[in-house]
Amino acid sequence: MDLCEIAPNTRRGGDLRAMLTPSTVGSTSGFMGVAIVEPGDRIAEHYHPYSEEFVYVVCGQLEVDLDGEPHPLQPEQGLMIPAHVRHRFRNVGNVEARIVFHLGPLAPSPPLGHVDTEESDNAPAAAQEARLAAGAS
Repeated sequence: MDLCEIAPNTRRGGDLRAMLTPSTVGSTSGFMGVAIVEPGDRIAEHYHPYSEEFVYVVCGQLEVDLDGEPHPLQPEQGLMIPAHVRHRFRNVGNVEARIVFHLGPLAPSPPLGHVDTEESDNAPAAAQEARLAAGAS
């Protein structure tokens, strides 16, 4: 599987590409992907109720907030994020950052595997408009 074969997912910030998944390769115990985060960008805070997340920093300087506490991440460092721990990745350097991630075990269904705890800057316009309308009334 080549990175360019996977469409970017930017709705939570960054460029997330789930590469080796149940739908792409038939995996049954977890999935692996790459996150590309440009300088100043972030992946919005979220948690995984069923999965541990294993992260390896390929390049770039990041901070990961774990339950609100910032921790630096440098190239060639790995991190294990337990299930239920809120986390957000921020590129604090001046070059692109790349992260390889693996989550396992799989959630019972894909929508149950990821819980957003904040909006990203890339939230769909309709969601933004709905929030504004709710605040105006």
